[in-house]
Amino acid sequence: MKVQVRGKNIQVTPALREYVEKRLGKLDRFLDNMGEAIATLVVEGDSHKIEVTIPVNGMLLRGEESTEEMYSSVDLVVEKMERQIERYKGKINRRANRGIADLGGRIPVEEPLEDETPEIIKTKRFAIKPMALDEAIMQMNLLGHDFFVFSNAETDQTNVIYKRKDGKYGLIEPEF
Repeated sequence: MKVQVRGKNIQVTPALREYVEKRLGKLDRFLDNMGEAIATLVVEGDSHKIEVTIPVNGMLLRGEESTEEMYSSVDLVVEKMERQIERYKGKINRRANRGIADLGGRIPVEEPLEDETPEIIKTKRFAIKPMALDEAIMQMNLLGHDFFVFSNAETDQTNVIYKRKDGKYGLIEPEF
């Protein structure tokens, strides 16, 4: 697997680049057809953060970890990515056991120990009225939620506004 290492507010030394490539390269043994991994190293104050994105069969595996030392952050994000890959393989294996997917490569088909199918325990219905972006943000904050679904008055499409970890806002727009 090819690994692309980028730095933001940090000089990526050859030793650090080699460490990231070596640690993320070990994820390649879990799955075939993993795309190019993108690792972004960020330093903000005393926080050393790594963000990793790996495309796999049209899906994205993403992990982010932050500690006071970059090498520790790399180790933690690799552990997180390994857990994500195991969950991903479990879903594929369950589909294969039901005869939906034909799997090859290094993914062994095992009988799952327990059914990890997500269970929907509540359904909420509400009227969506057209509103401006700033009105949607205000409504979300008034409700005390981290996200808000609304009809964007400018585009006439259903959008989702959400609060990011950094306190800023994100917007999800559909693409057809």
